[in-house]
Amino acid sequence: MPPIPPPAAEGTTHDTPVPLYWRADGPANAPPLLLLHGGPGAHHDYLYPQALALADRWRLVTYDQRGGGRSRTDDPTPVTWPLLVDDLAAVSRELCASPPVLVGYSWGALLAMLYAIEGTRRSLPPVRALVLLSPAPVAQRWRPPFEQALAARGRAPAVLAMREALAASGVRESDPAAYRQRAFELSVAGYFADPQRARDLTPFRVTAKVQQAVWDSLGDYDLRPALASLSLPTLVVHGREDPIPLASAEAAAAALRARLVVLEGCGHVPYVEAPAPLWAAVRAFLDAPGGEVSATSG
Repeated sequence: MPPIPPPAAEGTTHDTPVPLYWRADGPANAPPLLLLHGGPGAHHDYLYPQALALADRWRLVTYDQRGGGRSRTDDPTPVTWPLLVDDLAAVSRELCASPPVLVGYSWGALLAMLYAIEGTRRSLPPVRALVLLSPAPVAQRWRPPFEQALAARGRAPAVLAMREALAASGVRESDPAAYRQRAFELSVAGYFADPQRARDLTPFRVTAKVQQAVWDSLGDYDLRPALASLSLPTLVVHGREDPIPLASAEAAAAALRARLVVLEGCGHVPYVEAPAPLWAAVRAFLDAPGGEVSATSG
């Protein structure tokens, strides 16, 4: 597993109801990219070091969302999507010198869309554009097929064989740290188009009660009608073999009138499975005047 370099700057927020851990990388005076991790209830670490590919010419800012990672809290207030939108607004005000591009991965992409929708209804800090990577289901209707596909992949013969090999290896006793690392990788192997690629990953944990509270707060949601009212440059990137149905990403892109890049032979983890075409698509979008791109999808 490649080491995660130390951040150029880090700290905890002062303008949120509870302190949130943040880090920033890249030139201090560069245009800001505000990176939103998945979950809900996870933390930013697992997107690194790969996400640092964007920190050469942009100021890459991220934070652990409330309830996860180094932003865990004893505050009994249930963590809901409106609360996370408010936190995001406060983080943007405090850490971004100019309107950022929201780069959301998985749940983070859904949070970016919720923020953009709320921004049209309230006086939230503006954003320049959206980059939605492997977005979580844009409507509740796509969550059951996603969960079913992920569960089936976790029971695939290749994954079961790797688990059996790990159990028989003796690594649990001889090298507990290596065993925990490999056990984590196998626990998320179903997200990959090829489970053999689930290696050298940065481990993470999800705070289950936070995750459940956020999804409960969304109810029987469908963001498509509200997304159709937005006018915001947007890029959507989705793996052809992501367990989250491609139809969901297509629906989000259609509602937002966005460009959709479909990565072939890729599942839910493009920054590991297909980093070259992923970052090329993101860079092309960010470099294009007005956030518009004209190249064909991969």
